[in-house]
Amino acid sequence: MKAVVIPEKDRVEVREMPNPVVGEREVLVSIRAAALNHRDVWIKLGQYAGLKFPCIPGSDGAGVVREVGSGVDRGWIGREVIINPSFNWGEQARAQGDQFTILGLPRDGTLAEQIVVPAEQLSPKPAHLSWQEAAALPLAGLTAYRALFTRAMLKQEDRLLVSGIGGGVALAALQFARAVGVQVWVTSSSADKIQRAMALGASGGFNYTEPDWASRAAEVPGLFDVIVDSAGGEGFERLVDAAAPGGRIVFYGATRGNPPVLPMRKVFWRQLTLLGTTMGSPHDWVSLVKFVTLHGIRPVVSDVVPLERATEAFELMQRGGQFGKIVVEVPQS
Repeated sequence: MKAVVIPEKDRVEVREMPNPVVGEREVLVSIRAAALNHRDVWIKLGQYAGLKFPCIPGSDGAGVVREVGSGVDRGWIGREVIINPSFNWGEQARAQGDQFTILGLPRDGTLAEQIVVPAEQLSPKPAHLSWQEAAALPLAGLTAYRALFTRAMLKQEDRLLVSGIGGGVALAALQFARAVGVQVWVTSSSADKIQRAMALGASGGFNYTEPDWASRAAEVPGLFDVIVDSAGGEGFERLVDAAAPGGRIVFYGATRGNPPVLPMRKVFWRQLTLLGTTMGSPHDWVSLVKFVTLHGIRPVVSDVVPLERATEAFELMQRGGQFGKIVVEVPQS
């Protein structure tokens, strides 16, 4: 089969790889589309824990079940599916256990013509989604769903701020919140991205490079009950400034590093709650698929490239500027 391979740090290529072998309670999925995440680029750059080379990256994928192993219902064969990238969550819904992993490292991922995964990781593809949209859903959708509803316990009357709009998780958070009637504002360094977010239902946005954006937000529309962030870094204190008394700040990444100073006095005086989150439990996954199906949500796709040119997808993500997910299509023979 053809697959995207990272043979060593800072190299990506498309090459022939051995076909995967189906084991007990596993299924073989013929991938129709896969999507990139920043995680894949960090693996390529050697900036991720537990690295092993060579590896086939990719956490997001959708396709058709072609073969099942022993102990798996043969009714799966021929079904269109999406793959839950959250593996071995563990027994506690409140947090992942020691055996938790994400598809694409250490296990070979979705950026290939075929993949073998445990049958328990499958869900039927929501019928309203194209292959591209289905591939764009799993990791970003699961992360956003858990952040909003499991961790921050978002309510319809809350005012929500989503920072760094344009990435897959941030856009999913915007779409999910709007689906349940929550008013949403966004931040970005790009006026164009703010305008595109407003076209998706955001009420407005702020340029986070402007030092007074949080104080302006406090005036109109007012402080935020829930803030979703993935950057951290020096801008984190401005998020604290934008949080309403009793507000919740939920964060799923630290792309700009740790905040140089955590403003403890502001946090305790405003009775703020800081919530860490990552990926999602099996219950979160089932709830996500039902939610997306119920509300007819379509993930935002930014760019689509064929598998043969998947190296271009990595270049696109490293350059940044995308609005939505970068999807890799797998041609069918």
